Amino acid sequence: MSYLVKKCALVLCVLLPSWVLADTGTITVGIVPQFEQRQMFKNWKPILIELEKITGLKFELIGSSKIPAFEKQFNQGAYDMAYMNPYHALKAYESQKYIPLVRDSRKLKGILVVNSDSTINTIKQLENKTIAFPSPNALGASLLMRSILKEKFGLIFKSRYVQTHNSVYLHVAKNIVDAGGGIGQTLIHQPDALQKKLRIIFETQEIISHPIVIHPRVSKAKRQLIKKGLIELFRKEKGKALFRNVPINDLVSTNINDYKSLLKLNLDRYFE
Repeated sequence: MSYLVKKCALVLCVLLPSWVLADTGTITVGIVPQFEQRQMFKNWKPILIELEKITGLKFELIGSSKIPAFEKQFNQGAYDMAYMNPYHALKAYESQKYIPLVRDSRKLKGILVVNSDSTINTIKQLENKTIAFPSPNALGASLLMRSILKEKFGLIFKSRYVQTHNSVYLHVAKNIVDAGGGIGQTLIHQPDALQKKLRIIFETQEIISHPIVIHPRVSKAKRQLIKKGLIELFRKEKGKALFRNVPINDLVSTNINDYKSLLKLNLDRYFE
């Protein structure tokens, strides 16, 4: 090998991400951090262990404590497989052609919560108040919610981004902020004591739920094996119980066309 070829190879090794350089045979899995990282691992690790038994493949769960960091990773193609919000699925398809495999048939709603002792009962009472959101691009909890508050209600408010849904609910419960955006599926997974300190004052329209997507670099045979394995796992009582923690209550097949309806919401102006 010539000196020039060796030098070029060395430069490529430095510049290219590790997931481009080698295929270890392990499927890396990213999860949108709706919950804090410890809970995310608790929810997903048992699912991947069971999926390994069904498919014979190996899966590695990669944690991400903040939604913006997760977004950066999937836009660079860092994950072989990922669980993400519906609008992320569109962006991941645009940037890396991630393929939606399965999703919950149940739709999700964004919710706006206040402290249960708050005197705030209507959106208009939040004028010039501070509202917590997980991140700018959390779909139901922030992206859709902020667009509705501004365009439908003409509300002027201060946004505070606190990284996770858990953190939103805690900020509201502790009266650090006046209100917070979340989704029903994450609220019901909070401790009872925390839920009792919160009150929903507004819900968005229903939208399609989070998908599990896979990068096209994963072979078609493996993609089909994983999709079949996820559905097979869900059909088992043990699998249903595990997916309920995500939360996914009714796992069905999906594809990118199911998510294109979100384009009608014109949310790009709020996407950061």
